[in-house]
Amino acid sequence: MLNSSFRSRLRAFQAMRGDNPAPGFIADLEFLENRDLDLSVRIGGMLAFNALMVTIGTHPISASPGAPLSVDAATQPGLTIASLVGIAPLIFSSALCLRALLLGEEFDTEGLEGASTDADPTAGDAARLQRRLFAAFVHSIDAQSHLLRRAVMTSAIGGTMTLAVWVAILAEKMAG
Repeated sequence: MLNSSFRSRLRAFQAMRGDNPAPGFIADLEFLENRDLDLSVRIGGMLAFNALMVTIGTHPISASPGAPLSVDAATQPGLTIASLVGIAPLIFSSALCLRALLLGEEFDTEGLEGASTDADPTAGDAARLQRRLFAAFVHSIDAQSHLLRRAVMTSAIGGTMTLAVWVAILAEKMAG
């Protein structure tokens, strides 16, 4: 059974570190924490980029009549719908980024209940807790990386679609 409370992870961490945590354990944990932070910053940047791209993608619909990229829904329904379809991948990419940001490390302490609260756990129990903590971090990092890659690909598709719609709008206006 997975515990969703951070308290269980803190207790497990306290139990595995005891009084003197091994320098290797601390170094490994800091490496994973830094990678997790790096991914969070990248995902946040991607989310901000998507917000900007959605705003830019809606420009043809919200632009003043007569502006070079404006469309009129009544007389240009195809371009209006295409413009909205072009921002759909950007919105989906934003959902992927939000999912990645909200993804937590699921930490399983099942079977180690007796060792998770003692200040001086046995070496075997502490080692198992360390492996589970590292596994939770690695799983979270892998899942976030996967979601970020999908978000980047989806944003590229949405940006390309939006650019194609803009070209079509300008081509129609230039043709008269």
